[in-house]
Amino acid sequence: MENEPQTKYRVLARKYRPKVFSDLIGQEALVRTITNAIQKDRLAQAYILTGIRGIGKTSSARIIARALNCIGPDGKGGMTPNPCGVCKHCQDIANDCHVDVIEIDAASNTGVDNIREIIEGAKYNPLSARYKIYIIDEVHMLSKSAFNALLKTLEEPPERLKFIFATTEIRKVPVTILSRCQRFDLRRIDQKTLTDYFKTIIQKENVTAEEEAVALIAKAADGSVRDGLSLLDQAIAHGNGNVTAEQVRQMIGLTDKTVLFNLYEKLMQGKIEETLQAAENQYNLGTDPLILAQDLLELTHWLTRIKISPELTNDITISETEKEMGQKMASSLAISTLTRTWQMLLKGISEIKFSESPLKSLEMLLIRLAYASELPSPIELIEEFKKNPAITAEAQKKTENLAPSIQTSTKTASLSEASSETPLSFNRPQIQSVMDIVILAKKAGEMLLSFNVANFVHPIEVGMGKLHFSAPIEAPGNLCQTLRQFLDAQTGIKWDIALVEGNGGHSIKEEAQENKRKLKETLSLHPLVQEVLSTFPGAKVDTFHLHKGETFEENMPIERNDEEL
Repeated sequence: MENEPQTKYRVLARKYRPKVFSDLIGQEALVRTITNAIQKDRLAQAYILTGIRGIGKTSSARIIARALNCIGPDGKGGMTPNPCGVCKHCQDIANDCHVDVIEIDAASNTGVDNIREIIEGAKYNPLSARYKIYIIDEVHMLSKSAFNALLKTLEEPPERLKFIFATTEIRKVPVTILSRCQRFDLRRIDQKTLTDYFKTIIQKENVTAEEEAVALIAKAADGSVRDGLSLLDQAIAHGNGNVTAEQVRQMIGLTDKTVLFNLYEKLMQGKIEETLQAAENQYNLGTDPLILAQDLLELTHWLTRIKISPELTNDITISETEKEMGQKMASSLAISTLTRTWQMLLKGISEIKFSESPLKSLEMLLIRLAYASELPSPIELIEEFKKNPAITAEAQKKTENLAPSIQTSTKTASLSEASSETPLSFNRPQIQSVMDIVILAKKAGEMLLSFNVANFVHPIEVGMGKLHFSAPIEAPGNLCQTLRQFLDAQTGIKWDIALVEGNGGHSIKEEAQENKRKLKETLSLHPLVQEVLSTFPGAKVDTFHLHKGETFEENMPIERNDEEL
């Protein structure tokens, strides 16, 4: 008796490849748009599908091709969003052997000659189907000349010709091509949707799997259905039909999170020797130094997230041990420490990638991190500053020297009491005049603002936190708003700034001009100048130059260079 032939095994990614729109998961926008277009006979001449690998781009293209060419089981049907799957066209397209549905891999057919063949073939009507359809995968791989050759045919294609492009690199496709196509962005499939889908596959395959194991596979798939099915296929084979979380962790190379947490804890405690020993142990077990550094980076990100949003620990892919250790560690670390660690790890990972000795680079990175973990955060520095009477007294003295005219509600109030509202206020710029604002704007590089204040601000009331002024009609309309934003940012306090009708004082420009006029008059009366004027009848004092800080007379100090204004 002959043995019955065994059914040939098919990998899950091919076995459960979508054949109709209802099989697609997570791509509702594509399904709805194509369905409406078919029902109303408003088809585009070309479609372009973009998204990550394994998201269903080529499968969607084939379903569209079947929908446009299906003739129904009786051979008399028309276009339909629900292809029958039994007619000759549906079956031939599914088996990749339809004469009028041509699939081309642009990665291996990049040249203009390949596109010319398509253009020549496009001139002829389909042999048996309703539409001749070209499906070009990874279309971004075409050369520039190939794209140019395709443009004319895309813009004015024959009536019974359709193009369907697929790409993972939409930014590499010329705009001239994109503008001639209807675009669909196929989204990553979220973890929950993937988990539910894989559960249905597991039931169909008559295997068992732990819920955590399925969630781990969905998470590792990173939004790709095909990648997830490949992992599930591997996990079923690895577990001989029984998929466990521990097997999945080993299979996809997840680091033992307990070891990683312990290493991270030693690192944050500044225990350099223990940290280096733990890293070396992992290296000896076969862990890549770069992978270990990336795991530390991912852990830093996760700890930061759960510190801000503790409910994230409810993720079923996280074990109870990880959850407990993560919550404990997140509560003990400041956000400033975590963000500093993130930045240092990013830089260190770049160094490890290009290092001739990755392990040594990892060790130097861990040493830097361990020493940095002992540094106090800015908040801790401020708190220590407020607790130190000697520093507080010195700061009070500096504050009094810098701003003796500031009015305080209680002169006996200490800096430590005031610092609860305005920490380190003695470093804040002090504004008591319009000239102070002009100088501050210049120092900040805001030259236009400095010019506008000097020329158009006529002060009525000015002091720390307050500026009321009038301005001529030619002043910028947004001067008040610009001043308020600038002074709020520079001084750390909210400013009361108002443009008031009436006549204010002289602008800085007017003061400078008046000072210049008076100085010219005084210079003209000087005996030496009078002698020069008498020697040259009709001459007059036009311009003058003094070195900055130099005085002509003791009672006429030149404290600023008014010529600059």
